[in-house]
Parts: sequence; structure tokens; C-alpha cells
Amino acid sequence: MRTHGTVDRRNLLKFAGGSLAALGLTAAGCGTGSGSGDGTVTLRYAWWGSDDRAKRINQTIALFEEKHPKIKIKTDFQPYADFWKKFNTQASAGNAPDVFQNAIGFLRKYDAKNVLLDLREQAGQGNLRLDGFRAGLEKFGEVDGKLLGIPVGSNSMALVVDQAVFGKAGVAPRAGWTWDEYHAALAKIRDTQGRAGDAGLYGIMYLYDLYLRQQGKAFFTTAGLGFTEADLTDWWTRAHQGVQSGVYADPKRTIQAKPKSAVTAELAACEFTWDNFTVRYASEGKSRYGLAPIPTTDGRRTGQYLGSLMLSGSRRTKHPEEVARFIDFMVHDPEVGKIMGYDRGVPATTAQYEAYVPSDPVGRQIAAYEKQLVESRLLEPITPHPAGADVTEAAFLRLGEEMSLGTRPVPDAVKQFFTEAKTALSS
Repeated sequence: MRTHGTVDRRNLLKFAGGSLAALGLTAAGCGTGSGSGDGTVTLRYAWWGSDDRAKRINQTIALFEEKHPKIKIKTDFQPYADFWKKFNTQASAGNAPDVFQNAIGFLRKYDAKNVLLDLREQAGQGNLRLDGFRAGLEKFGEVDGKLLGIPVGSNSMALVVDQAVFGKAGVAPRAGWTWDEYHAALAKIRDTQGRAGDAGLYGIMYLYDLYLRQQGKAFFTTAGLGFTEADLTDWWTRAHQGVQSGVYADPKRTIQAKPKSAVTAELAACEFTWDNFTVRYASEGKSRYGLAPIPTTDGRRTGQYLGSLMLSGSRRTKHPEEVARFIDFMVHDPEVGKIMGYDRGVPATTAQYEAYVPSDPVGRQIAAYEKQLVESRLLEPITPHPAGADVTEAAFLRLGEEMSLGTRPVPDAVKQFFTEAKTALSS
């Protein structure tokens, strides 16, 4: 899953896909981290994100070093695509950063290549606390009994709407509304406001996952794909028809509008994305933006789960105890929660969640949205992501876009996706 900032996932996954699989990481190489004669340890910490995230993280590091003078942190941050390109090069040489930002789509991949530190032992030794997490998030980074990542924040898929356009069209989203009701609302917006209803559904893997989960399926199983060619043909056919009918925005125009979203560029009245991305819309656009519920198949089940960015450690680190203590600080310390806010999602631990109370309207919306999700008791366990998930997502995004632009027919796009996914998930 992604976080705050304008990120071109297509370029990211191009790097994190075929190039990563081709390099074939091994556990060879020297350990990371360094020490000095006075007992001071230096850890390398890498993450992706914007300059604003880097500023916030550097503030948290200064706080950590003040409280832990014998542990120094050497930092490195990159845009999303550049981060994974550099990380793969480092990891293939056995020189991954001691601590790094991670996401669920990469856990099995890098665990299979002996890159990730199992933090379970450090938790058992008391260097990393696994209590105090919200909504079971402490289990988010578990893979086959190993603890490969610790969540720093949570988010969930949501529908971001231009509230002014929805209001003028007389459309009021409600919890439990169906896909039929949703598409009727899009048509009403198109007909009364002269704007496409939605930015388009074709390439959003995580939304398609929710749609499948509403029907008792899923995008991924532990071993591969959890849906058929017929399922995807139906989804992409409906998406293609939506573009032709004007309820979805013209893909050519949405691509031209980047890095702005289709909503803030006033090409569409809504689009599906992660709830914590809402901060982006307020800064980009001129209207009022809010979060609306995910449409359902049966009037109740949304298929939603809480996702999260996480922190992982390198299996090659020379200082696993210090790595664990640093991660513990970053996910539990209340001052860190105040500094980071919702930059990486709603704080994963209760201590940080309670320490940061958003005062801005957007932050309050995000908090209320996730609070409602938890209290509704509709949240489900996250879908497993097998090794090769990142390459599979890249193919889904690329082929979905080609299909939407009319450069590849739906049947051909579906067939090509399954061919590429089979290769990625079996490698």
C-alpha cells in the first residue's frame, strides 16, 4: 500500500518488479551497521516519501538520539521508485539498511531472499513491545510465524468525493450503499454537473481486491491469484463501458493532469484511494473534499481491512538489539506520534494515536472514518500477498491503463495479465 504524496506507482512498480526479480537477491555480503570504540552504534535508516515526511522523520530521529546517545542514525530517503531501485541494489549485495520503511507487498518477496530480520526474538527479549497496537495491527507484519515488519500507521481504502459537486447533484453517499446505487449516482453527477462521476476503476488493484472480497474471493491467496479470467473480464468490461458512457473520466485527460488527481483537476467528482491521502486533495484543489463509504455487493460487507506502512530490519544487521529499540521508539513514543501526525496513516499504537489529536478538518475526517470502520466490526484480515505481488500489481496497473486507453482490447488485456501474473508468482 502507498502513503501521502504524489506517487507514480507505474514507474515504481516497473523498478520494483521485473528488475527486482531479475537480480535474484541472496544473503551474501557483509553485515550492516557500525560501531565505535566508545560503544556508540550507527544504524542506517532508509524510507521513501516527500520532503515534508523527511523533515518530520528527521525530527523524530533527533529526539531518539537525544534519549539514546549511544545510538546514531544515518538517514537516506528517496521517492518511491528510486527507493526500491536503490534498496534492491543494496540488498542484492547483502548491504540493506539496518532499518527501512516497508510495505506488505514486499514481505514475502524479501523474506524468501533472506533479506528481512525476524523481530520475534527481539520482542521476546523485551527490546520491542508488541502490546498497545490498535485493532490488531501488531499482526500486520507476520509471515509464516515470523515477525518481519512493525506497523507505524494504518489506513484503509475510501472514496474521496468533491463535496460541492456531490451536494449540487443531490447525491448523499451512505454506509451500505450498493454498486448499483453508486453507479446511478455517477450518472446523475454526469448528467447534472457536466463532469464524470469517478476517475475510473480499471487499474486500482486494492479496490478490485475489496470487490472480490465482498464476494468471498480475493485478489491474492497465499500462493497466487484468487480470481479467474472471467472475473477480471467482467470487472474490466464494466470499467471500459464506464469510460465510454462518460461516468468515468477520460483516461487521456487524467494522465495529462498528473501529478494532480482527476478530482482536484475537476475531471471527476470522486475516486477511490487510501483514506490518509485525503490531505493531498485539500492542498491541491479548490473545492471541499471528504471521505465516503465503499459501495457494497450485499448492502453490508465492504471487504475492507486496515493496511499499514511498517518498519523492517535487515537480517544482515550487526546490531539487531539497537534496530529493535529504534523501531520500538518510532512506533510507541508519544512525541513521535505528535511529530508525524497522519503522514504515514493513523498512528498504529494507542499511545501515539492518543498523543496526536488532529485539529484540521481533513485530519478529523480521517480519524472519524477509521474509528467508524473499527467500531462497525466489518473489518477483515488483510489479503495475503505472495512473493511476486509487486510485479503482479505493476502488470495490473499497466494493462488496465492500456485497456482504458483503448490500445488493448479487454480480452487481450485479461489474457496478458494472467500470463504475466503466473510468471511473477511462480518465480
